[in-house]
Amino acid sequence: MAAGNLTRVSEFLLLGLSEEPELQPVLFGLFLSMYLTTVLGNLLIILAVSSDSHLHTPMYFFLSNLSLVDICFTSTSIPKMLVNIQTQSKAITYAGCITQVCFFILFGTLDDILLTVMAYDRFVAICHPLHYMVIMNPRLCGLLLLVSWIISALNSLLQCLMVLRLSFCPSLEIPHFFCELNQVTQLACSDTFFNNIVIYFVTLLLGVGPLSGILYSYSKIVSSIQAIPSAQGKYKAFSTCVSHLSVVSLFYGTSLGVYLSSAVTHNSQSSAIASVLYTVVTPMLNPFIYSLRNKDIKRALNRFFVVSGTQGTIT
Repeated sequence: MAAGNLTRVSEFLLLGLSEEPELQPVLFGLFLSMYLTTVLGNLLIILAVSSDSHLHTPMYFFLSNLSLVDICFTSTSIPKMLVNIQTQSKAITYAGCITQVCFFILFGTLDDILLTVMAYDRFVAICHPLHYMVIMNPRLCGLLLLVSWIISALNSLLQCLMVLRLSFCPSLEIPHFFCELNQVTQLACSDTFFNNIVIYFVTLLLGVGPLSGILYSYSKIVSSIQAIPSAQGKYKAFSTCVSHLSVVSLFYGTSLGVYLSSAVTHNSQSSAIASVLYTVVTPMLNPFIYSLRNKDIKRALNRFFVVSGTQGTIT
């Protein structure tokens, strides 16, 4: 197909999770509440870490960055979905769709890599406790964060450039509530062989690689915990990993579930519904998982609100 055909692509149509008119108000209310909960919960984590000097440690540094990424991750898809439901429109511009693809990949990859970095942090804290602050110094933490951003940005740039080279067929309906990379690629009329190769290779590299790192870290952590003589010491060491392990299980479990369900059923609508688990539900639950069992964050938030209330009374 001629390259000039690409310029006539002005918009895509996002079919959403359901085309039933009576379900649209329900979907709007549900996703608006989940989005606001996600933003508020993660903002509270960032607020707690930034306001309390006792939380200025590597573990909470990466946690606050994960919360920021989760806010950005959900913000790439949910607001546009809510606008479309409210305006009773399914359209998203070509530029808007490509932008959504780029940022979704960027922040999704960052989520993946940051969970791996946090596993390494827990590995150092439990397996090398005496050298923890020496190893996880501010310079290394900053470097790990910078490398995470660079890898994510390069992946996003590569995938977006591969999409930009495609020309599209007249039928531009995406059976999803956001511009998902695979769905957009499937709409192309031009050859997508290299696009699929890049997608599968990067997914394998950035999926298996970080997960292998997490599993290796926790295998060493479990060995170290078993070597601790006292039951109280074992519990204390393991309790520092429970929240992160829960988030990792939720993230990879839902992502793998969506992948397997789409591979087995080949139903785009079912895949779109299942993808809500890792695009919306997981970022929403992360703050609750980290705060419910974390006395330090609870203490920091209580202190912040008490101080804020006191200052408000004085003024």
